[in-house]
Amino acid sequence: MYWDDFEITKREVLASIAIIAMLLIVGLGISDKISDKIADKNEKYNKAIKIESKELFDYGMRTDVGNAFVYGELKAVDPVTYPEINGEYMYVEKVKERYTMHARTVTYTTGSGKNRMTHTRTEHYWTWDEIDSESKHSKELMFCGIKFPYKKIDIPETKHIDTISTGYHLRDVYYGTKAKHKGTIFTKLKDGTISDKSSFYKEQKAEEAKERLTKGEKSWLIVFWVAWIVVIVACVIGFCYFRNDWLEE
Repeated sequence: MYWDDFEITKREVLASIAIIAMLLIVGLGISDKISDKIADKNEKYNKAIKIESKELFDYGMRTDVGNAFVYGELKAVDPVTYPEINGEYMYVEKVKERYTMHARTVTYTTGSGKNRMTHTRTEHYWTWDEIDSESKHSKELMFCGIKFPYKKIDIPETKHIDTISTGYHLRDVYYGTKAKHKGTIFTKLKDGTISDKSSFYKEQKAEEAKERLTKGEKSWLIVFWVAWIVVIVACVIGFCYFRNDWLEE
């Protein structure tokens, strides 16, 4: 068998089949281990109770019910802001930027054949670069009607609020998280409180958050098999590319 500039012999084909079979067996073993870990994690999510009321939430913390999906309103008890921007936030950040000129060396060629020459030139470009930043956040959060320290819940990601010019080639850029959201936390209810940095799933009810987490775990198995198939193909191509005279001896 010929493929472009190199020949693939029958013995190389048979050896390639053996390599594929061996790597598939190894892949199945690894896949089983990944599946077991996914099943263990998903069991934690599937066994977690679902709560949508303050009374059950409070009762669950007092009685150590363990893992739970809790749906409710998350809001800042003492929202923060900067006087130059509108609105209140549970977290706000001010980034000072300067419009700065940079230089880079660019390589290019002219001509062709024996007349081909390589040259360099200096190009200048401008970017907004961070030179300073500061932030503030509320000291307490209220979730499902119960107060918690700020660190207890991993709040939603920040979004751009405003950009204000502060002088020649200077500006302040503001990012923040609004003071009020609805969504679900996945946490452990124990010792009268919740886990530190409990994940918050914005605008998702308890069942939706559970589906998101279980589907996310399963996707790792797909990623593994895509990567493993690439490895198998690379091994077979590499094997056939090099001379394998020892197979014919």
